[in-house]
Amino acid sequence: MATLSNKDEFSALLNQGAAKLAISLSVRQIEKLLDYLALLVKWNSVYNLTAVRDPQQMVIQHLLDAMSSLFAFKGAKKVLDVGTGGGLPGIVIAIWAMEAEPDMQVHLIDTVKKKTAFLTQVKAELGLEKVTVHSGHVEKLASETMFDVITSRAFAELIDFVNLSGHLLEQDGSMIALKGKKPDEEILRLPLAWKVEKIESLSVPGMQADRHLVWIKKNLEN
Repeated sequence: MATLSNKDEFSALLNQGAAKLAISLSVRQIEKLLDYLALLVKWNSVYNLTAVRDPQQMVIQHLLDAMSSLFAFKGAKKVLDVGTGGGLPGIVIAIWAMEAEPDMQVHLIDTVKKKTAFLTQVKAELGLEKVTVHSGHVEKLASETMFDVITSRAFAELIDFVNLSGHLLEQDGSMIALKGKKPDEEILRLPLAWKVEKIESLSVPGMQADRHLVWIKKNLEN
């Protein structure tokens, strides 16, 4: 297992951030988040998983950013993270769900094999039994497994998000996109078969940038 030299510092940063987000994390969950961070730092030096290089900024821009959206996944049973990259937000959701939503299954998909190889390693080292890693294009993923929530953090424009992965969404499920600025123009380009249910502004501890969650559902009236 990879290790961090400033583990106590990062642990304190995570705990402070979680408190500001009103998220309760156990010692075990904090340890797994730090183990994930250590693996991300280690693999990033070779495989370029993320442009963020500083571990402290990874805590803020990746871990806390993903944690700010966790409330949106309460009650979900099967979650698909599309274009997951290095596992964001999917791995953070899975670690949180171990205690908050123990029945939740989290599926991660990406087209880049070095990233899915990393995620397979993360799953093994962190003991994330409810995580499934897929390598390939989401539009080619068989729809035998349907999801009540499909999410993405930096995958594509909203129209591509729904067109490529919408076939995997259960009838009353939700697609939840993590965005920066409120994507008004992207929303206008959504197909009529889809509608925006709500948009919520997020506040990420340590970040000044705009962050929004966009809930999209099937427009059953069309």
